[in-house]
Amino acid sequence: MVDGEPSVARLWVVVPAFNESEVIGAALRGLAPWFPNVVVVDDGSSDDTGTLALASGAVVLRHAVNLGAGAATQTGIDYALRHGATHICTFDADGQHDPATIGVMLAALEESGAQVALGSRFLGSTIDMPPLRRLVINLAVHYTRWTTGSYFSDTHNGLRMLTAAAARACRITQPGMAHGSELLATIVREKMAYIEVPTTVTYSKYSLAKGQKLDNSVKILFDLLYAAWSR
Repeated sequence: MVDGEPSVARLWVVVPAFNESEVIGAALRGLAPWFPNVVVVDDGSSDDTGTLALASGAVVLRHAVNLGAGAATQTGIDYALRHGATHICTFDADGQHDPATIGVMLAALEESGAQVALGSRFLGSTIDMPPLRRLVINLAVHYTRWTTGSYFSDTHNGLRMLTAAAARACRITQPGMAHGSELLATIVREKMAYIEVPTTVTYSKYSLAKGQKLDNSVKILFDLLYAAWSR
């Protein structure tokens, strides 16, 4: 972990959250010892997500209605940039990411001089990943390679880190889960230097039931195809 380095003081962790009261407290407790700047974007939750996040010490922003993970992520990025962030890390609220990886990503980003660090479960490891989920994500990987012409080992991994300049250039317009593919396409289009960092993704009954459902993959594909058609 890189706690105490000057760059950590200006690193912001952005956590989009929608009805995550069951897990948000544990997720934020994992971040708190290492990263002082955490902003949770409560995306119109009907439960106590925002209240629990505030009690955990995070800055909490709230959408009046549910706009989607992409919109919530952009709201958090905008806040971090306004508050002097030099680096911004997106982090899922459902407990599937290891907070220790954030420090590794920051160190790798600074050492390489790249603009973006992307977490990769396929360069790292997965815990309790269903075979069908692996197949769907691999299909998404091949789709992204086909549409961007670039090699990415993982797509739709919510653990990413961007420099402030990259965050400004990668403005999200896809409000839902398709924003992950949109970000990768922007990285390629803008010729940004990026690195991939091995990470561990833990699948639980909770994450599979909520954020990792197969119908989300179908919706992502529909959103991407619609965006391409409507240009």
